[in-house]
Amino acid sequence: MRVILSNIVAIYRKELQGYFASPLAYAIAGVFWFLSGFFFVIALQDTLQTAAAADQIGQPFDAAYALIQAFLGLMGVLSLFILPILSMGLYAEERKRGTLELLATSPVTNWVVSLGKLLGVLTFFITLVLPLLVYETITLSAANPPLNPTLLLTGYGGLILMAAAVLSLGMFLSSLTDSSILAAILTFALVLLLWSIQAIATVVGGPVGDAIGHLSLLKHYGDLVRGVVNTSGLILFVSYIILGLFLTAQSIEALRFQRS
Repeated sequence: MRVILSNIVAIYRKELQGYFASPLAYAIAGVFWFLSGFFFVIALQDTLQTAAAADQIGQPFDAAYALIQAFLGLMGVLSLFILPILSMGLYAEERKRGTLELLATSPVTNWVVSLGKLLGVLTFFITLVLPLLVYETITLSAANPPLNPTLLLTGYGGLILMAAAVLSLGMFLSSLTDSSILAAILTFALVLLLWSIQAIATVVGGPVGDAIGHLSLLKHYGDLVRGVVNTSGLILFVSYIILGLFLTAQSIEALRFQRS
């Protein structure tokens, strides 16, 4: 067990160091922070206008809650574009450099390698998200009534869980090709399907529609943003994460079999 953990940590460190040494990663961070700040200003302006209108008619309005709802909704959409870019090179670059064969035939198990890579890219995404809490906290400190901290916890917890699920599935798609661009496109298409599947479920309707709708990332992410924690939603996110890890391990195992 100690050997497994040390291998995971070693791969995790290598992957994380690779992101912080990559000019592309810094470019992604810059774009992410710029767009998130822009979206926050839009959400804040819209919330203030709604609050002013509600005040004129004497209607109570929870501005802090509305702001977080709007902003995290926009952040979910932004993540659809950022996450496939982060995951596209997890294995595709290994294939391109010809090091994937060495990785596939190494004594380290495929699960360990996949988990280490996933933790590395997820940690990088979390470092992108953490600065957002700074200006949100400053802005919301003046809110009346104050924001329930639990909402921030569930909202950002949902964003991280969704990111982990998308990155895990994107990692699998990255293991299938030596083209990072193709991996990003495939991941974006898959995430778009999982994000919009709720609309498909509405059209289908009935028990089948309910079953399809349960697979929607949008539905369960929206629940967490609203502060609603459902066990079924958490299980779904974890299932997507495990599925991505499993498929990635099987993909590399197939390569190991071909080389044996």
